[in-house]
Amino acid sequence: MAAEPVLYLLRGDDSTRFRELVAGFKEALGDPDTADLNTSLLDGEALNMDSLSADVMAMPFLAPRRLVIIENARAFLAKQVKNNKERLLKLFTELPETTQLVLFVDDQVIKRSGKVSWENAKSYDWVLDWINENPSRAQVMNCSLPDVSEMPVWIRKYCKDNGGAMDNSASVLLAQYVGNDTLRAGHEIDKLIAYVGEGGTISTKDLILLTTQDQEGDIFALVDALGERNGKKAMEQFLLLTEKSDVMELTGMIHRQFRLLIQAREVMDEGGRQDKVQSELKVMAFIARKLYQQASRFSMAQLLDIYGRLLKIDEDIKTGGMPGIIAFQLLIADLTK
Repeated sequence: MAAEPVLYLLRGDDSTRFRELVAGFKEALGDPDTADLNTSLLDGEALNMDSLSADVMAMPFLAPRRLVIIENARAFLAKQVKNNKERLLKLFTELPETTQLVLFVDDQVIKRSGKVSWENAKSYDWVLDWINENPSRAQVMNCSLPDVSEMPVWIRKYCKDNGGAMDNSASVLLAQYVGNDTLRAGHEIDKLIAYVGEGGTISTKDLILLTTQDQEGDIFALVDALGERNGKKAMEQFLLLTEKSDVMELTGMIHRQFRLLIQAREVMDEGGRQDKVQSELKVMAFIARKLYQQASRFSMAQLLDIYGRLLKIDEDIKTGGMPGIIAFQLLIADLTK
């Protein structure tokens, strides 16, 4: 039987899929208490090579393997390129069979001019090259968010995997509410399964009753206000959103919206109309209409600048920089002044 890889690179923007894979890795370690003792969670922003070497070379305790997880791994890898690149690749080569090293690389699939690629792949392509050269020891696992068009199937599968069921019309409606935000979809489904009880099927009526506010509408209202340079309205919508979602959920929702706007703006700059936005982005008609309207209020340069600033806010939140709510409020004030 072939040995399992000792290195996994998980890349994408689907935090739900990340959690599922890590849960599977931990389950393979055996007893949950022992698994916790043999799991190290490291922050790539603060991690250095000496600490990593010590962790991955340590022997497991009463378990077949030791699980070492690096969050913010893209930041860690970027820091090693100048002085420690060869040392890190050597460490990968020397990883013992009793260690499983998992790199969380935040990235997203982008579609521009008909081409699909990973937005930040150049920053860690040297690790991908090593993995391709060592397929028996390492594996890349892509964890990108599904297309909006795929979400009804994703929703029904999540229901089934968690002991519930949902009829087709309800899954389509929930997909309209949450877009491809799998984290929020999972929260909503967990709530709905608890409501209908074991053996029950979630209906459209149940969904409307428990999911009272269409989050997509709030995001559209926030972006509308930004496009209109209406600071008061934008801040009101932002505060409404923070009442229903924590800042990390909100960050994902806003990131997704501006990714869609960038793609819509690209279609428009190439002469495409609303129907082209709908077909290229694989979104529903009413979403395509709003994206077309909103993207017309921004230039591509403005959208890319906003998206870059959103990525910086996300990084600050994860690394203990400026609190997310304050950072968003400052961004809104700046964009609408």
